[in-house]
Amino acid sequence: MRHRKGYRRLDRNKPERDSLMRNLVRGLFISQSIKTTIIKAKEARKLAEKLITIAKVDDVHSRRKAFAVLRDEDLTKKLFKEIAPLFKDRKGGYTRIIQLGMRRGDNAQLVVLELTEKKVVAPKVKTKKEKPSAQASKAAPKETTPPPAEKPKEVPPEKHAPRKKEVKKEKEIHPAAPKAPTGFIGTLRKFFKGRTK
Repeated sequence: MRHRKGYRRLDRNKPERDSLMRNLVRGLFISQSIKTTIIKAKEARKLAEKLITIAKVDDVHSRRKAFAVLRDEDLTKKLFKEIAPLFKDRKGGYTRIIQLGMRRGDNAQLVVLELTEKKVVAPKVKTKKEKPSAQASKAAPKETTPPPAEKPKEVPPEKHAPRKKEVKKEKEIHPAAPKAPTGFIGTLRKFFKGRTK
């Protein structure tokens, strides 16, 4: 039996679950659609639709109830001024869930949670800069005489000359000097040097 199971716990304690739902709903109201797992989307949809229903009545009490969940003044204003008026003729069904497929890694079902009515934002069109016409360029001829070239200032050679690096001279080894033994015998000699009687 399913007694006292009114919601999905989502493997979180109450503060963590409330924070997750709040962030999902805030993301939905900001960007009008979010991508998440199906279980989280079904839970976030409940809260989002309750807030939109509250926002249909624009009074102080409704604003305080919405602000208690969203905790953002600008987003609360957007909910009451932009999002709620889109749904004034609807009695429910403010959001929809569109399935995308399985996520690689944990094979979770991914969905898009979005508002059914969206505010259309016109894309910004870049305007081309107008080039000056040929007549205007003929009317004002450009000066062809180059400006007089300035002579570079002479700098004393001491400042420009790079400093010479002092090269350390290695100790000169006489060619007839005996070479130090290397390998195993050399290490033994170094080890026992000064230890013999």
